[in-house]
Amino acid sequence: MKLREKIVILGASENPNRIGYIATKFLFNKGYDVFAVSHRKGEIDGIQLHDSTERVENADTVTIFLNPERQKSYYDYILSAKPKRIIFNPGAENHELEVLARSQHIQIISGCTIALFSAGLSI
Repeated sequence: MKLREKIVILGASENPNRIGYIATKFLFNKGYDVFAVSHRKGEIDGIQLHDSTERVENADTVTIFLNPERQKSYYDYILSAKPKRIIFNPGAENHELEVLARSQHIQIISGCTIALFSAGLSI
């Protein structure tokens, strides 16, 4: 069964040892509509990795696997996706981006994406 929730994965990676790789495969295999964003194009088992020049709109969730310093260049990208929520994975917590997101009425969640979606997180 295909879930229609669109999830932008910021910090996806082709490296199977990275959590961005594991989360991308996990969400895709659970049936979510994933839009994986990486610093370079590529793929994870057929899932395209997009760079930040490829825009996405009306995302339900943006889940972030980048440290706060690396996130700065993505602020406009993240906010232009108009997500309902942003998930800051461990190590990605960012007060500055939280303030910007809350000003646009975007829900903020801090936690592990895999654990949250395994526990049944939904819109």
